[in-house]
Amino acid sequence: MEKFYFSRFTFSVRCKTTILLPSYNGSTLRGGFGHTFRRIICAFKGKECADCLLRGQCVYAYVFETPIPADAQIMRKYTAAPHPFILEPFMNSRKSYQQGEDFSFGLTLIGRATDYLPYFIYAFEELGRIGIGKGRGKYELREVAEEGGKGKSFSEKRVVYSGDTKLLTQTNSPIQWSDILINHPSPPHAISVSFITPTRIKYKNSLTKDLEFHVFFRNLLRRISLLSYFYCNHRIDDSGFKDIIEQAGKIKTVKRALYWHDWERYSNRQETRMKMGGFMGEITYEGELKEFWPYIKLGEYVHVGKGVDLGWGGMG
Repeated sequence: MEKFYFSRFTFSVRCKTTILLPSYNGSTLRGGFGHTFRRIICAFKGKECADCLLRGQCVYAYVFETPIPADAQIMRKYTAAPHPFILEPFMNSRKSYQQGEDFSFGLTLIGRATDYLPYFIYAFEELGRIGIGKGRGKYELREVAEEGGKGKSFSEKRVVYSGDTKLLTQTNSPIQWSDILINHPSPPHAISVSFITPTRIKYKNSLTKDLEFHVFFRNLLRRISLLSYFYCNHRIDDSGFKDIIEQAGKIKTVKRALYWHDWERYSNRQETRMKMGGFMGEITYEGELKEFWPYIKLGEYVHVGKGVDLGWGGMG
């Protein structure tokens, strides 16, 4: 795990016109951002990434269509790897923001994707000019702040980009596994995990809400392992996975307050409405949690389950 690294940023924007949003704004941000990112990067408009000569060198293809290398040791039957970014929408029930109001959202970049921060900034600035939500409400990007960094407290924030000057300063070294260990010491005998955005976790090929600890941890460990392999150039040694999964089976669930949240979104790419659901709420586990604790805290930053680029699978 010592080679796993990531960076976290907060984007602060100010409304230039009224912005109308759905109840879950993560899909609006993700959809608008993806469309804008491709528009500003793509050299061959309308061409599918799989057929593009530049796919191996294209930033858009790397971020959204990360190909599985021919010599990959895992996921060889898949067409693309998990995305190396997580959008964290602003979590409140408001559906409208008026001119002059501010709001913010989070962005986590994994591994080599941290090098592409300027592209993300440019795309979100352009999205503000184009507009988001019903009626294409406009905003301006005020600033981007970096959270923490190698050897720094996660509570530290430093502005790395100003919308006024259009200048991007040098970012900190990315957060590493050692920073997780330092910032999050050993846990108590019982912990409560809050799922603050809809979470989709599969066990035995079916979505589950009966979240036994070993099911939760299997999914989290798999996600971290895939991100490490494809974006940090490191395959995590899985020789001890069997033992740690067996230990996970001994952790007890002492309180479960999870509920299912049904939701649907329109996919511009597939030109259809997609029904998606996930659980939210809180669950409490009890047992010897020390070995699992760093992975759980890392999960708060990289999320867990399906749809994490929409902000799903958010934990706290």
